[in-house]
Amino acid sequence: MIGMRTILEVADNSGARRLACILPRGGDLGLRAGLGDVVTASVKEAAPDSQVKKGKVVRCVIVRMRKETRRKDGTYIRFDSNAAVLINELGEPVGTRVFGPVARELREKRFMKIVSLAPEVI
Repeated sequence: MIGMRTILEVADNSGARRLACILPRGGDLGLRAGLGDVVTASVKEAAPDSQVKKGKVVRCVIVRMRKETRRKDGTYIRFDSNAAVLINELGEPVGTRVFGPVARELREKRFMKIVSLAPEVI
């Protein structure tokens, strides 16, 4: 699960490189967030020529998570890293490309634009 102060990689081309989760909005009583949940994060590292600067507070959706997640059919899914995609207030991605695989749970939580931009949905 993604909790407060968890470091996340950025899986899009918005310009941010690393994020620190400061407010999980989903999950168990708002303390933890899982795949497809929206969190508030602070940009810890960014590209020098990007529109997203270091220190900016952004909203993002979790697309990969190291902790295994149980699906309804009984299988488990686990990734090698914690990763997120930056979104705006309307829930649309800030970047125009998504890197790496994303979880199928995003489809259920109405993030179809991120799913369509991803090279692989697992």
